[in-house]
Amino acid sequence: MINVILASGSSTRAAMLRDSGIEFDVQAPCIDEEMILRSLELEGAKPADITDTLAEYKARRVSASNPSALVIAADQTLVYNGKIYTKPKDMREARIHLTTLRGHGHQLLSAVVVYQNSKPVWRHLGRAQLVMRDFSDVFLDDYLKKTGKDVLSNVGCYQIESYGLNLFSHIEGDYFTILGMPLLEVLGFLRLRGVILK
Repeated sequence: MINVILASGSSTRAAMLRDSGIEFDVQAPCIDEEMILRSLELEGAKPADITDTLAEYKARRVSASNPSALVIAADQTLVYNGKIYTKPKDMREARIHLTTLRGHGHQLLSAVVVYQNSKPVWRHLGRAQLVMRDFSDVFLDDYLKKTGKDVLSNVGCYQIESYGLNLFSHIEGDYFTILGMPLLEVLGFLRLRGVILK
């Protein structure tokens, strides 16, 4: 049986795979995402390429010490007005992000890269378009109070699977892509490789 490793510290991605019946181990890669992202931005890389590259760095790092395993890594970026937004560092920054995005549309990019024997064997990039409603400052205060530091765990400061859904007026795209990994495509790949039943 092929060993599957999720190269991620994300509890949401782990829950998605687990709920899909996949048996896997978790190894969070140690990479400096911020440095890689800023370096790629300075080189003029496009957001889609940056997202894919970040996922690839994670997969490569874990695959190096687990060559026979299928190593799944994912990354997500939020793009608004041509700028990439990363996870907020604190609640003040989360408030700034949400205030900036309020009343506007943005794009979420979720890349997944699978490595085996230290080489990429599969990749996919999912895209979703989301429009935040023009919510009040009172709602924003309530939202940040109810969600607390959980908003710091994702690039958009929201969790659409719970109270964060109230931030939006319109969403286009795959639910799992918005959560951080294009799961249906990952499952399709795992079926082709015989990891799960066809």
